[in-house]
Amino acid sequence: MKIIIAGAGEVGFHLAKLLSYESQEITLIDTNKTSLAYADTHLDIRVIKGDATSISILKDARINSCNLFIAVTSSETTNITACVLAKQLGAEKTIARISNTEFIHYKGEVGFTKLGIDELISPEALAAAEIELSLKQSSFNETYEFEDGALTMAGLTLTRSASFVGKTVKEAALSFPEIHFVPIAIQRFGTQYTLIPRGDTKFKRGDNVVFITSEGGADELCRLTGKANRDIKNVMILGGTLIGYKTARDLSSKGFNVKLFEGNRDRAFELADELTKVLVINSDGRNVDLLEEENISDMDAFIAVGPNSETNIMSCLVAKSKSVKKTIALVENMDYFDLSHSIGIETLINKKLLAANTIFRYIRRGEVVAMTKLNNLNAELLEFKVKSTSAVCNKTIKSIDFPRSAIIGGIIRNGVGMIALGNFKIEEGDRVVVCCLLQSIKRVEKLFL
Repeated sequence: MKIIIAGAGEVGFHLAKLLSYESQEITLIDTNKTSLAYADTHLDIRVIKGDATSISILKDARINSCNLFIAVTSSETTNITACVLAKQLGAEKTIARISNTEFIHYKGEVGFTKLGIDELISPEALAAAEIELSLKQSSFNETYEFEDGALTMAGLTLTRSASFVGKTVKEAALSFPEIHFVPIAIQRFGTQYTLIPRGDTKFKRGDNVVFITSEGGADELCRLTGKANRDIKNVMILGGTLIGYKTARDLSSKGFNVKLFEGNRDRAFELADELTKVLVINSDGRNVDLLEEENISDMDAFIAVGPNSETNIMSCLVAKSKSVKKTIALVENMDYFDLSHSIGIETLINKKLLAANTIFRYIRRGEVVAMTKLNNLNAELLEFKVKSTSAVCNKTIKSIDFPRSAIIGGIIRNGVGMIALGNFKIEEGDRVVVCCLLQSIKRVEKLFL
């Protein structure tokens, strides 16, 4: 697939890096010579210095044969303009990064597709939505919903209190026959190795396990692992960034009690004017005495979304020391994921990863409805729509020649999520959620063409 990316910033570079690993033909356009030089020396891609809204630059990038054009510069206007031009010049599909979420809300009314923009994404809005989902499923480290919660991915670390520690997957299934969840990926404690569980795979203390749950499964999972899905009401947010603003706005509109710390005086007053239901405090939030004055120990959740990853992590550790049960940190460095989990920060948010997840479903073969990469695990979760021509159509799961490094986590049929076992027959129109290691993705894609 020929892909052109406009913008070599953090999102653009991360996308180019991930896509280049998959042997895609990537061209990266940016006006910043330094950013391009770094990408050129570290990635197997083509780079072009110039403005992505320049027709001559787009033609130089061979836009007429482009399968996917992705505009992720820091300028919303540039991204929209570049996508419109790219479509007119022959690009098959276009994706624009935007910051004004009104564009997404009124996408159909405005008719962006008629203008030539197939998809609008906002990494900040995606991060805010991810934070809200994490608060909803507060006992899990990582969550993702398919079809508005018909199936839910839930990741957690097994402790001694988990009733199935020491049991194999098969033994656990026999002990709890009425459960509505299934394990789909395991990372052993202290390793970087990801395995797809089979019947003889044994659960061990300290395992980071990812499950797929149907309705009621999340509560069952909490009960069997000794975790409580706490009701979160009082939330403290560090950072009046765009993500902090969107999170505070969305949470306060849904009845949460929100306190927001912002160090910049002008920005704090601006936020206070806009967020009438939020208590905005003009402080950077790193002052422990001030946090105690604002009753941090009474908070159900602490969310650090400032511009500095290290500050976010340290602030969450302070909150953890004050008995705050749920901590969420925005981090840009993927290397921090392992470290942060080991020191007690439950949930990490990464804008680059969220944006990549949204864009990647346009690259996967087969009709991919949704996808997400598992944090710090070498695996992807893909939701395929079964067509009449798909190799899996009208077959039972056990009769499908499925790679051992992949597993079907669940099926959504007519809006209802189900944990499907070997005798389940897949039909046209079903939405199948598959977890697979990276080396098996191409084989899995072929089954759903």
